[in-house]
Amino acid sequence: MTYLGEGWDSTAVLVGGWVERRPRRPEIGPQLLRETVVMPWLAPLLPLPVPVPEVVSADPVVVRHELVPGEEITALTATQGRQLGEFLRALHAAPVSEAVALGAGPMPLPVERFRAEVRVPGGEELLARLDGLPADTLVHGDLGPEHVLGRDGVLTGVIDFGDLHVGDAAIDLAWALHSTPPEFADALAQAYGVTSELRERALVWHQLGPWHEVLYGNDIGDPETVEVGLAGVLERLKRG
Repeated sequence: MTYLGEGWDSTAVLVGGWVERRPRRPEIGPQLLRETVVMPWLAPLLPLPVPVPEVVSADPVVVRHELVPGEEITALTATQGRQLGEFLRALHAAPVSEAVALGAGPMPLPVERFRAEVRVPGGEELLARLDGLPADTLVHGDLGPEHVLGRDGVLTGVIDFGDLHVGDAAIDLAWALHSTPPEFADALAQAYGVTSELRERALVWHQLGPWHEVLYGNDIGDPETVEVGLAGVLERLKRG
């Protein structure tokens, strides 16, 4: 058994070629079980490998999936940008009604907690921009460099679908358009068909990202995480 690490929601170990995941908090158990229902339906619709978990135990909750090949990518290229653009286009074309029937619904934002716990200049203006954003697309919900795998210059998979939900397509473009090299971002935008309005919404989601880190730091009583999150909030607000 090899310990793979832990995220905000679950821990993972490698057992005989299988990744076993366990929730870090009781409320995450249903989320992991939902993945075992949604991902077998979704995976065949996508052009890159993704985890397809199955239930090992319902009490305590343990799920497992085959190891998705590849490693976290460190040098982003135009080829990879095109691949991710095509992946997101396929994901966002998935039938929403079928996803909802399988348990993938909307994910409300903790706006009142943001307002109470992240008090920064310009914060209210950003929160106001959240009003009226669409929620009509099946999205990954947490797409960043740690969840996109590659090898030998190409993408080999996308992982961590714990935040899969029906929301704004722009949330999946936030990191990809606003925190990657131009050659990657431009190729992704062309492959996906990014409009100027979609790009602007993606910036809103990119700016909001570190707000979640502040709340998480408060939840686990970690002042350092809160401090890092607040620094990220202020840095990204400068791009508004």
